[in-house]
Amino acid sequence: MNVSRLVRQAQRGNKEALLELILAEQDAYYRLAYSYMGNEHDAMDVMEDMIVTLYEKLEQLNKREAFYSWSKTILVNRCKTVLRKQERYLPLDGEVDREPSLAAWTADNPYRYTESEMDMSALLAHLNPRQREAIELRYVHDLPYQTIAEMTDSPVGTIKSRISQGIQKLKAMIGGDRYENDRGEITGASADHDPIRT
Repeated sequence: MNVSRLVRQAQRGNKEALLELILAEQDAYYRLAYSYMGNEHDAMDVMEDMIVTLYEKLEQLNKREAFYSWSKTILVNRCKTVLRKQERYLPLDGEVDREPSLAAWTADNPYRYTESEMDMSALLAHLNPRQREAIELRYVHDLPYQTIAEMTDSPVGTIKSRISQGIQKLKAMIGGDRYENDRGEITGASADHDPIRT
């Protein structure tokens, strides 16, 4: 798929080209919206709002190859706006005790939580909201630093710092200062105290 060509066609009024661009990343859009909104209904609503905004403002996009980062920025901004209006904005899963909807647990929902995702959510809940948001956008949603910076209206260096500090906190919580090298030897800060070898 040639993103630049499709964006050019969509900017000239080809609705099918815009639809093709959106459908190519629909799962990523949904996961991103769901991570902010916390339920399927609100996630779908903000995605609809994003599509309308894309249609209305597509001619303003100068760098066609940046369509996906631009559209995800629009989606995140819409999520934040809706959450602020509902007075429940806390970046990404800020409501620690919030349970996923029943649909999130059913086998026919491809976005349901897995055990490792639930464990990760519990760990991320111990970080401050800005660190959690930056880490999830980078590693869960696989967004580049520049896109995260634009979404959060923060400098790239600040985003990198939030991620680094958050990862250090996570490592401290799970004992991540040690690892097994390719020879099966335990190395790292606590390796001197733990003679276990595998």
